[in-house]
Amino acid sequence: MDIRPDSKDWTWVLSRPCAQCGFDASQTPAAGVAGLLRSAAGSWQAVLARPEVGRRPRGDVWSALEYGCHVRDVCVLFDQRLRLMLDSTDPTFANWDQDRTAIEQRYAEQDPALVSEQLATAAAVLADRFAAVDGAQWRRTGRRSDGAEFTVESFARYFVHDVVHHLHDVGAEPTPDSIALPAAADTGST
Repeated sequence: MDIRPDSKDWTWVLSRPCAQCGFDASQTPAAGVAGLLRSAAGSWQAVLARPEVGRRPRGDVWSALEYGCHVRDVCVLFDQRLRLMLDSTDPTFANWDQDRTAIEQRYAEQDPALVSEQLATAAAVLADRFAAVDGAQWRRTGRRSDGAEFTVESFARYFVHDVVHHLHDVGAEPTPDSIALPAAADTGST
């Protein structure tokens, strides 16, 4: 059985908790996303070291390896998009077909150790970039090719749900010591 392409618009996670993974992006301070990403990246290292990382639980569900490849690529993509938002006025992001990427990049055949290293690097780069955002930068805007609009603040919260959600998909979660998010930070929102 093949993987069904995911065509859902997940932007609803910005306004209510995810029923599947329980993560509530609406209650996640954008200033805490860098720390949460670092924590999740650490958890992904453990997931990608599992002995059966490449085995699919069902024919229509990605393996932990495939999810790890996806999260790595999401980190790279969101870093590119965040840089666009910070450096350009209201950019429109090029479309990205995650399912086509998984097939073309042969996620199921990649080396888990290399994916782990690449994911750690991509997450660190993006976490550092989110950590450097401050003040009015949180209000800068960008949009997907389908018209969904984001501020850097909503973009950060939307992004981190994806990383945490996929940990849930593989039976893991961010390490508890680093999911304590800052209670207050100046994101410029009122």
